[in-house]
Amino acid sequence: MIRGMIRPALACAGLAVVLGVAPEPADAREARPFQRQPLVVAIHVHSTFSTGSLTVEQLAVEAERLGLDAVALTDNLVLQYEYGIFPLRGVVRAVFSLPSVLGAGAQAFLTEVADVQRRHSRILLIPGVEVTPHYYWTGSVFDQTLTMHNSQRNLLVLGLSSPDDYDALPGYGNTATYRFGWESALNLVPGLLFIPAAWLWRLRTYRSAHVGPLFYRATRRYRMAAACLGGIAAGLLVNAWPFAQPLYSPYDSRLGYQPDQAVIDAAAARGGVVLWSMPEARDHSVHTFGPVGPVTVETRPYPEALILTSRYTGFGGVYEDNRTITRAGEIWDQVLGAYLAGQRPTVPVMAGEIAFHGPGQDEKTLDRVVTVAWSRERTPAGVLEAIRAGRVYAVQRAKPDYRLRLDNFRVECEDGTIDAGSGETFPWAGCPLLVRLRVSATDEGSHPVTVTLIRSGRVLARATGQTPLEHVVMEPAGFAGAVSPVGGPTGSGREALFYRLEVKGEGGGELLSNPIFVKPVMRDS
Repeated sequence: MIRGMIRPALACAGLAVVLGVAPEPADAREARPFQRQPLVVAIHVHSTFSTGSLTVEQLAVEAERLGLDAVALTDNLVLQYEYGIFPLRGVVRAVFSLPSVLGAGAQAFLTEVADVQRRHSRILLIPGVEVTPHYYWTGSVFDQTLTMHNSQRNLLVLGLSSPDDYDALPGYGNTATYRFGWESALNLVPGLLFIPAAWLWRLRTYRSAHVGPLFYRATRRYRMAAACLGGIAAGLLVNAWPFAQPLYSPYDSRLGYQPDQAVIDAAAARGGVVLWSMPEARDHSVHTFGPVGPVTVETRPYPEALILTSRYTGFGGVYEDNRTITRAGEIWDQVLGAYLAGQRPTVPVMAGEIAFHGPGQDEKTLDRVVTVAWSRERTPAGVLEAIRAGRVYAVQRAKPDYRLRLDNFRVECEDGTIDAGSGETFPWAGCPLLVRLRVSATDEGSHPVTVTLIRSGRVLARATGQTPLEHVVMEPAGFAGAVSPVGGPTGSGREALFYRLEVKGEGGGELLSNPIFVKPVMRDS
């Protein structure tokens, strides 16, 4: 049976007396989260460099107006889709493209971000891109069953500072990462047409005739036909450019997450923050794809990506679409448990995504979904470091005049000697554990909320009240963990665990924290 005690804020002082804990001043508790500044960040924002309707400058102005601290730009690295007819797929093909970072030039993108940053020092601008690692085709153009899969299975890559870093990302359409292979030879097949074209250019035929005493000889040349044939060859070669091939074919449906892992590895090797973008969002539509005709575009939810890939920084856990993986005991908790068990090297950090393309799009505003980062410094590097460390929480605002705010969320010993917050690991030597939390609203008003404390994938405590809402949860001394205790290397008999917080507000408002880890250590003798 899961044991825990939970008391509302009005009873905190009395609870402290009962437990023998001296109540610390509220101001001290609220100021303690890492002694770092909370920065409000909008993640997943598009500008006119790709599919957004606002320039980088206009986004900075809008962020200033809304009181944001930072904007993480995620313009599309490349937006290019193509379909070719077998066996000359690279030659007889239709290509559809939209503006993108590589289309404009990565250097131009970075320069614009830096220039706007100098003019708007109040807002931190973090350069980044949205990458489509791979898509593939099924069906046939001839019976109008053609379907493009996974064009919206995307990764967000933040913080790359060099054009070379962007050129190295093997997203589909990034020709800098293409290679030459036997398929490239097929793209050169139209060049063979230059041989008959040259022959026709040189070809002459003669006709001779006698008219009375006169002899006529007519010469016929075929240069018009040669020019036409050469033009066709040149046109097909231009259409086949570049002759190199992507690392992963868009006609191969068996690749799984191999292309995605390649992008993750390339970005991580260059110091980028990599987030799985909206892993449970659905995309299904039908479009006319030029001469190809009607094409079904479909991306199914991909929550399994959190399990089947590694080395990524985190994922979008709060966004305006269907979400289940952050529920107690679901995929996120399973992956966190695998990390504690030593089966995964990194912690998947949860962040919020706004997927902002411009005002008026689905009535979105730039601040409707934000990520609050407890940053050591007010710089883009400080924000990225906080995301990597998991010192962030995500908020979805439902009301225009306020959003929920996490003032305090910490695990500490009953005597207050050791504590830890989101993204940190608490070294547990067996003392009684206290979990402190405080939730308020940015307008300092009173609003209904339901607070759920999750311990290692199971609901430990739940309470409903009005903001500001403060709770203390106590785990008794000798508590062994969320499941059956197992003896680890410490021989402590206690099991590592984690705590995380979920808050539901009125009208669909929501707040999710990242976990605090508790790992047992040997008690000093």
